[in-house]
Amino acid sequence: MAIEYRITLDDNHQFSYRIELNRVYEVEVAQSAPAWTRLEYQQCSNCPLSKDNFSHCPAAVDLHRVIEDFQGLPAFKKVAVWVRTPEREYNKLVGLEEGLRALLGVIMATSACPVLGKLKPMAQHHLPFANSQEFILRTVSLYLTQQYFNLREGRAADWELKGLVRMFQQLQLVNQAFWQRIHATCEGDSNLKAFLTFFSMASSMTYSLETQLQKIRPLVMSSPDSGE
Repeated sequence: MAIEYRITLDDNHQFSYRIELNRVYEVEVAQSAPAWTRLEYQQCSNCPLSKDNFSHCPAAVDLHRVIEDFQGLPAFKKVAVWVRTPEREYNKLVGLEEGLRALLGVIMATSACPVLGKLKPMAQHHLPFANSQEFILRTVSLYLTQQYFNLREGRAADWELKGLVRMFQQLQLVNQAFWQRIHATCEGDSNLKAFLTFFSMASSMTYSLETQLQKIRPLVMSSPDSGE
C-alpha cells in the first residue's frame, strides 16, 4: 500500500515520491543519509530510541530527500500538487508550504519513529491539504473509535480525551526538535514554514482542545437526533 506525490514547479520541473505505508528502518539506507539525520543530532527530548539500535533518526532518514529537494525554495511559491492514494486522486494548486506540509506529514506518520507512529492510522486514510477543522475532526473521531474498541475488548476507555492531549504533547516535542533539525540545514523557508504549520496544528490539540472541539460542534450536532 503506497501513496504517491508529484509536485510540479512553475518551470514544469517535477519531484515525485512514493511513500510505502508499511516500511521498516533499514540500517544500510540510514548509513548513507546526511549527518543531520543522525539520532543524537538535535534528538527529541522524548525519543525512546537507543543509538545502539538506531544510529539515525528513522523519520529524518525518510525525510531527508524531500528536505534537500526543496531547500532554498520560498514557501509562497505556487506549485501543482498531485496525490494518489489507494482510494482516489487529488490535484491542487497551492503554496509550496501547504504541499510540503501534506507530504512531510504522511512521511513522518509512517516512519519507524514510535512517537510519530501514533499517527499512522490517519496516514492510512490520508487526506492531503486538510484544514484545521478537518484535522481536529479526523483526529478526535479516530481516537474515540479506538476507545470504543478498548471498551469492547475489556480495556479502559478514555472518553474525556486525556490520552489524546498527552499524545499530542509528545508529538509537539517531536515537532519542536524537527524544527531545530531543519533550521540547522535549510537555506530557504519552505521546509521551515511547513513544519511550523504542522506544529501549530498539533499545538492546538494540547493548549486549546476544548476550543477546537467547539469549532467542530456544529458539524456533528446538526441532526434532529443530536439534541439541536
